[in-house]
Amino acid sequence: MTPSLSALCIKVRSQGEARRAMDAQELYASKRMFADDAVRMLHSDSNIAMGMAVAEPPALLKALARRVEAEELERLRLWYFHSMNHAATSVLRRELLDRVRPHSMFLSGVERTLMRADPANGDSLVEFVPTAFSDSPRLLRDEIDLDACILMVSPMGKHGYFTFGTANDYTAVAARAAKRLIVEVNPLMPRVFGEAPLHVSEVDAIVEHRSDLIAIDAHSPSAEDEAIAGIVAGMIDDGACLQMGIGNLPAAVCARLEKHRNLGIHTELMTPALAGLMRSGAVSNLRKQTYPGRSTFTFAMGDAPFYEWLDDNQAVYSLPVDLVNDPRHIAKNDNVVSVNATLQVDLSGACNSEHMMGHQYSGSGGQLDFVRGANASKGGISVIACHSTAKGGSVSRIVPHLEGPVTTPRNDVHWIVTEYGAANLRGKSLRQRAELMIGLAHPRFRDGLAKAL
Repeated sequence: MTPSLSALCIKVRSQGEARRAMDAQELYASKRMFADDAVRMLHSDSNIAMGMAVAEPPALLKALARRVEAEELERLRLWYFHSMNHAATSVLRRELLDRVRPHSMFLSGVERTLMRADPANGDSLVEFVPTAFSDSPRLLRDEIDLDACILMVSPMGKHGYFTFGTANDYTAVAARAAKRLIVEVNPLMPRVFGEAPLHVSEVDAIVEHRSDLIAIDAHSPSAEDEAIAGIVAGMIDDGACLQMGIGNLPAAVCARLEKHRNLGIHTELMTPALAGLMRSGAVSNLRKQTYPGRSTFTFAMGDAPFYEWLDDNQAVYSLPVDLVNDPRHIAKNDNVVSVNATLQVDLSGACNSEHMMGHQYSGSGGQLDFVRGANASKGGISVIACHSTAKGGSVSRIVPHLEGPVTTPRNDVHWIVTEYGAANLRGKSLRQRAELMIGLAHPRFRDGLAKAL
């Protein structure tokens, strides 16, 4: 019997798909090598982008540190956001910083520990590069001549594609901008659906290494967190599109939203608290104008059960940070609610979220991106939350004048919330703002703030 034309087409298509899959496997095998061999592609006096947070590649970073220790490499400029333990125990060790120059766009506990351990030279150990998270891909692509990019990815799929797993952020762009791309394949890195997956043909070297993903421990919220969470949750209606940060306060807010319905998620950071909100049935994403039906994010941090939940989960979608954090893109969704934290607020409402005690503490991250995106959203609100005091209640976070840079300008601030209430600063004069801010301060500091007017 002569086969039909449709049957022949199916057979040819199947053979073509099988051939492409075979080509991908052969290509993968040809690029697989040990970490020590892979880092021999790197050279002195070069710019290297590193995967951030959970996507730090431990085997590659240790191999790179070994070459630096052996004095085979020097004058390395390492570009990254939010370093964690793998970098801290390898390339960001104090004794290597004369040959490895960190260029950090967001200081974490790693850099703060380095600075505290060497107070005489602390501020000179790390090059802090002020950068909005949304602008980091453009910076690495257009302003920095990247010689290499090293990062962790998920295992390759049958069609030859890796995913960026927990960290799409700037790496989806930096990976393509760099002259050399070296990936560390971790079988525990979740495969996460999203835009711009990485094909094996784009990679120069592949290192296989199984390692537990960095876990973020959850802590019980304080009484102040609970009070603030109750206020913020009361501001969120059914159908809102949420952006939440990490920590006790956002988790406490999410716990109060489980009876809500038709919530959406468009967030910089995906967390176990947001995952729990999705599992509760409160999130449908059906009212979102962008990627309806899916929760969108640019990087994720949590614990092992959370990473397992992310794996192959079609309810979530990973995107580069220059799209997720673009205020114009955020504002396409209606009723965006952005919740972020700050370190200090002055009487006009301006926020310092990155500088403390005379030193750079973190970075601006994506705070202003989401404040502006939420403000431009139809029905949207942005919330900046903080405890009224710090250092065991001895210091007021509400101050006459900021002691550091302005992270969120007073022109952009909408709602400020402390455990003492919420103030909508939109449309208020400087005098009215000051009166509202004093009302949010701890009672023991209110008289002093009033005298500063």
